[in-house]
Amino acid sequence: MKPDPDVKLDDLYQDVILDHYRRPRNRRELADADRRAEGNNPLCGDHVTIFLKVESGVVREVTFQGGGCAISTASASLMTEVLRGKTLDEAKAIFKRFHGLVTGEPRETSEPHGLGKLEVFSGICHYPARVKCATLAWHTLDAALRDDRRPEDVVSTE
Repeated sequence: MKPDPDVKLDDLYQDVILDHYRRPRNRRELADADRRAEGNNPLCGDHVTIFLKVESGVVREVTFQGGGCAISTASASLMTEVLRGKTLDEAKAIFKRFHGLVTGEPRETSEPHGLGKLEVFSGICHYPARVKCATLAWHTLDAALRDDRRPEDVVSTE
């Protein structure tokens, strides 16, 4: 089956983002979370709380609560799907690759980032004001994964 030449990749990406915005996956509090972190983007009002259940160094469950724009919500939703079952080191590596994708960091290779569904955010690097929307949940996740943070610390994109 050949791809439809009239369907643009950007349109497909937009559809995925809108689907995760309208029907976010794993958007709920995780009562038995053993790690959590809060984050906000004061410029646009996005806010998120990330909940993690980690067992033997593996992310068994990851959920989020919060509100924000389509990019912020879709990013958090997709993040929860991608990270379940990953080791902590894998989760940190995915965060690093995702951050590079959305910020347009130069790469030594032209190979794909290996991010699967998260590649829908590849165009965000062309809209610098939206990078903070796409990365809020990820920076908040990074804080939840760190052992040196205080529970009362709130991640800010500013």
